[in-house]
Amino acid sequence: MLSTSDAFGPRLRALRAAKGLSLSAFARQLFYSKGHVSRVETGVQPASPEFARRCDAALDAGGELAALVPAVQPDSLAAVESDHDDDGAWMMLMAPDGSSSFGRMGRRDVLLGSAAMLAMGATGRGPTRVPAGDGGGNLLLYRRMLEATRDLGQVAPPERVLPIVIGQAHALRTLARDARGREVADVAALSARTAEYAGWMAQEAGDDEAAAWWTERAMLVATEAGDPHTAAYAYVRRALISLYQGDVRATIDFAARAQADSRITPRILGLAAQREAQGHALAGDHARCMRALERAARQLGVAEQTGELVISTSHVPDPVAVVTGWCLYDLGRPKEAAAVLDREVARIPADAVRARTRFGVRQTLAHAATGDLERACALAESMIKQAAGLGSATIRADLRRLATSLRRWSSHPSVRALEPAFSAALYRGI
Repeated sequence: MLSTSDAFGPRLRALRAAKGLSLSAFARQLFYSKGHVSRVETGVQPASPEFARRCDAALDAGGELAALVPAVQPDSLAAVESDHDDDGAWMMLMAPDGSSSFGRMGRRDVLLGSAAMLAMGATGRGPTRVPAGDGGGNLLLYRRMLEATRDLGQVAPPERVLPIVIGQAHALRTLARDARGREVADVAALSARTAEYAGWMAQEAGDDEAAAWWTERAMLVATEAGDPHTAAYAYVRRALISLYQGDVRATIDFAARAQADSRITPRILGLAAQREAQGHALAGDHARCMRALERAARQLGVAEQTGELVISTSHVPDPVAVVTGWCLYDLGRPKEAAAVLDREVARIPADAVRARTRFGVRQTLAHAATGDLERACALAESMIKQAAGLGSATIRADLRRLATSLRRWSSHPSVRALEPAFSAALYRGI
């Protein structure tokens, strides 16, 4: 019996022949060379997940071809689940030369470290404590700090933002000791939101282990505080970690967990449905992807009408629209994706650099996949420059895909001209 990967070539050839497409015509439709398609059909060259999804869309195969080339092994969900230490913490260590690093500390180390910090206080002159009953005023300041830090995260590398967020997370733990009454739940909710954002910055820094740990902390704190909304949003974040790992099953599973509680607010349900749609897109399932996007638009519309508190990015005018463009690209429909993303990326504010670059790289990938090299290269030059100051591991992953895609036209002058910029961005770090 053929393995799924071995079965791909013969099945692709059979479906192409059933559509009456010659090898040359089919290759032109895909914007791949005839030789590449031939090598895949004969088994000389394995198909990439992206190529499989493109073929699936072109032949209207309903996800059959995409299923034959899974992005990751189906048991990868277990690897995504974090082996967390409930009593541990991630601490920043700073060397005398000013360089810093992060590491997870066990319960004993955390207790010793916390005792030392309490003994020294913030200035080193004695203990510093938050006055009992003053949690509300302090909490407002911490909320503003988190909002300001999120704004900073739009323009600064995650390595600069993460120490600030971790400091806020530990400060909130000390604030919680003195909280009274309603303040207890309010501090816990903000602690969970801060931990969730630390997870996002860790993922942007390329540390999936730290990202999973912080996100797990957010879920635990939110659950203990009786805050199902932040706990559900943490599942949305876990789904994003899985999405960038290419794990279809885990992406959809975490998104489903976020939508399982009837108490969850429409905005979080909408964000979870978006993530579910992206998982179905990676699986090549157009119908389920579109249904999930419809749910997302409906829920986010309700959230906007009711004035629900914004969670997640507030820098994208129409998040469902840009995610639709993202999904269309993953579904192997780059022409449709380019049309959507051309319109929506232009609407993202110029100061939302991280969001604009993230979706802009997807826009560039879509144009490259349609063979519009001049447009793709012009966009790529701009995206590489914008990415230079962000240090985003997730954006860099898509830049790497873009470089690979464009190398199929390595003799094109505009593509050749970009090679030094790609080399600097991808091999010397951005």
